[in-house]
This record gives sequence, C-alpha cells and structure tokens, in this order.
Amino acid sequence: MAARFAVIMALVAVAAGSNPYHRPPYTPAPAYHPAPAYKPRPHGPPVPACAANTTKPWCLEDSEYPTYEIKHAAEYHYQKLVSLYADIADLNTALSVERPETLEEETYLCPSETAYVRPLRAQNTDGKWRIIVNNVDVHYETLTQTTRIEECLTSGEACPLVPHCYESKCLQKSAYHRFLVYDAYDQYFPFAIESFKLPASCACFLGAYTIDH
Repeated sequence: MAARFAVIMALVAVAAGSNPYHRPPYTPAPAYHPAPAYKPRPHGPPVPACAANTTKPWCLEDSEYPTYEIKHAAEYHYQKLVSLYADIADLNTALSVERPETLEEETYLCPSETAYVRPLRAQNTDGKWRIIVNNVDVHYETLTQTTRIEECLTSGEACPLVPHCYESKCLQKSAYHRFLVYDAYDQYFPFAIESFKLPASCACFLGAYTIDH
C-alpha cells in the first residue's frame, strides 16, 4: 500500500513538471544603467596654465607645451606640413625688419618696448587659445616662427615729446600675423594656419587744433 502511494505521488510530480502553465521561479531583471552623457568635441583648447603667469594674450614659456606630440604628428604628416610651413616661413619678421645700428638713430614720440618673440601659445582673432608650432625639430630641421612686437609703455597718456598746448595721446597699434598652429583634437591633419592680432607699433595721436596769428 505504501509503495503504491509513492508511485502515485511520483506520477503527480511528473505531471506537474510537464504542465505548460507552470510558472518558473521569478528572476529579477538587472538594474538599468543609462548610457553616459554625450560630450561634444570642444570648440578649442581651454585656457592654458601659462596664461596665469602673464597679462598678455600669448605665452613665451609653457611648461605644458606638447613638444613630443607636435614632433610625432609633424613627422607623420611631414610632406603636407612642409607646404604649410613654407607659406609662412617667408614672413619671419626677425629677418625682414631692418633695425638701426644705434638707439640714437631712433626717435619715438611715445615710449615703447620692442622685442622679437617666438610665442608657444597665443589667442587667435576669435579669442581662442592655440598652440603655435615653435622650436620643434623635424627631419633635421627646426621649425620656428618669429615675429616682431612693439608695445606702448604709456598707452592712453599724452605724448611726452609733444607740447602740452596740443591734445595728444599715445595709441597702441596692432597688426595681424599668420602662425602655423597644432590642434590636438583634429585626428586627420592636426595643423593649420590661423591669424593672430599682436602689438605692432606705438603711435602718437594729435587732436584737432587751430593756429592763431
């Protein structure tokens, strides 16, 4: 009798296991993790650390200057880069501007300071900081870009050599320069030529006046 009951219970268990309406054990779905937010490509590099050490829109020293990255990209794109560099190489103002032999030959109405510089970073005409290719050795050639700048020391003040009876003012004048720049965000060709506005001369502005006889 006991053996017969055991057989019946076994058959019932088998029948229950083959029931198409039998629900399997509930397994909770994995937690939902949203995809990371889309980050668009930045319009330009952020303000460099070297900008904190100067009030000018350019840096002559830069501890974060990517020399290795520029050199590697320049060697990879050498043929195309050479054509760009040749376009701006003749604009080297260190060689094109004739300077007097002595300071006595120069006469300025406004005090100014002149220098020949090789900027490593600068703000372009759109106000964005760019990396300028300078002092980079590529295929036994050193790529440099030198420019002449002249800054007024008393911009906005009266011209010191003009009589006080005349209205005068020292004005900073600027010029546009073209530099070869490196863009680390461009994976196809990370070099381009962009325009930069730099101080070029210091002029003396004279206001309107009449001569009384």
